[in-house]
Amino acid sequence: MRISDVLQSKSLKDVVTIRPDAGVRELLATLAEHNIGAVVVSSDGTTLDGIVSERDVVRTLHHDGTVINNVVSAIMTTEVRTCSPDDDLDEVMQVMTELRFRHIPAAEDGRVVGIVSIGDLVKHKIDQLQFERDQLDSYVHQS
Repeated sequence: MRISDVLQSKSLKDVVTIRPDAGVRELLATLAEHNIGAVVVSSDGTTLDGIVSERDVVRTLHHDGTVINNVVSAIMTTEVRTCSPDDDLDEVMQVMTELRFRHIPAAEDGRVVGIVSIGDLVKHKIDQLQFERDQLDSYVHQS
């Protein structure tokens, strides 16, 4: 299974982005509106400047006591690990687990083409295992 399989099955096909100069209030509204936990930070809507997640907001709140007056660029993660649509799902899951990432953007030729969460990967893996189990069950009962 490849990351491209997961991206194709997601209900939210478009990558939600936010500009680095956007305010944290706008970030919070975007997260809530789309019911997501992370947003790709991009100046032009396609390239990757960073990523900002609920964790970034919480960590900044804990450290500074406030985040509301900040801009996204002040709290975002700038060193972003990405994956490729051609990457193996199990390998990406392992990287995300080891490095404790919940979200990882998929990039191709310097452009963000999607984002997957650990929940997306686990769901896809479970669905695939269930399909294989059903196929085996069907095969055994036909014999």
